Formats: sequence, structure tokens, C-alpha cells
Amino acid sequence: MLSKNINYSVYLILDPVLTENLGMVQTAQLAVQAGATVVQFRAPQWKKRQRYECALSLKQMLKNYQVPLIIDDDVDVALACDADGVHVGQKDLPVEVVRKLLGPEKIVGLSINNAEQMALVDPKMVDYVGVGPIFSTTTKPDAAAPIGFDGLKKLMQICPVPAVAIGGIKAHHIESAVKAGVQGVAVISAICGQDNPEQKTQELVRLWKQNTI
Repeated sequence: MLSKNINYSVYLILDPVLTENLGMVQTAQLAVQAGATVVQFRAPQWKKRQRYECALSLKQMLKNYQVPLIIDDDVDVALACDADGVHVGQKDLPVEVVRKLLGPEKIVGLSINNAEQMALVDPKMVDYVGVGPIFSTTTKPDAAAPIGFDGLKKLMQICPVPAVAIGGIKAHHIESAVKAGVQGVAVISAICGQDNPEQKTQELVRLWKQNTI
């Protein structure tokens, strides 16, 4: 198990459709070689066996880079492949249940969209939050209404744990995300499905470092 001192700065969420050409494992490997700091596996449309097999391959690859693997809303698969953590939304399993199932050493992430949800975040249960969506996005059409960077900044004033901005984030948004106070940006299409995911990741890493010096 990795130390919980996690660097959330460039948080890659893998999308099964956008990674069809290269595949999830190769896309993730290129991204972490270029500096991605966290990888989340998200494939809600897949059968559990398929999710397990892909997650296991990702875990085996990522351990060589000491980059944590987070599983989206699937505690069973996370436990089966010994992933580093689980991310859940507001309508998924309660974080208290996820924490009980995973134990104290694993990472638990929670999606946050408004102040009421943020006020309920318990640092004993939640290691980090994904705040957004900042913009509307085609990769998650059922997402809540966008909050923009103004909304993000307000939520960060009451955020008790590390946070990543999520939802339509591209390279040119990083400066605004840093100014809002987050510890990282979660990206999907900014890396997945790009002709050169390694180069796109390097750009995100460079801009993050440039704006956090």
C-alpha cells in the first residue's frame, strides 16, 4: 500500500470509449510516465468480470510507478485487485460503508457539487473530494449542473480535505483551478483519446508546476 501522502495534481480518469484505440492500460502507462499522479478506473457500462480484469492489469502496471489506482464506485473490484482506493458519488454507497469495507489505509474519494454536500464531508471517512462539474461534459451526461470556477472557489473556502476540480477541465484551465485552491485537476478527455496522451499529460504537469511555484 502506498503512503496516504498523495499527490493529486494530475488525476487521470480513464474512459473506456475514449481509450478504445490505445486501450486503458497503455493510455494510463503513457500518462504516468509523463507525470500523471493518480489514475482512476471508471467503466460503469462494463460487466464486473471485465472491470476486474482491466483493474488488475492497471494495478500491476501502476505499482511499478508508485501511482495509486482508484476504482470508481466498485468496492468489490477494488478489494479483488487490491486497488489503492475507491471514489463514490452522492448516490453511490455511503462513504461510511465504503470506509468500513476498505479499512483505514485505503483512499476514499467523494464527489461534491454544492455547499450542503461539502458541509457533511468527514475527514475521518473521506481522504479527498472531486468538486464539480466545473463545466458541462460529454463524458458524464448525467452530471449535476456546472458550478464554474466561481462556485469552485466558494466551495474550497469550506473544504476540509484535499480537492480536485473535475468536469471539462483542459490545460488552459489549470491557472484558474490553482487560484481556486484545489490540490489537483481531474481530467478525462484532456488525455484519453488524444493522439499523443503522453505529450498532453506533460503539458498538464508543466502548467500545474508553473502555476504552483
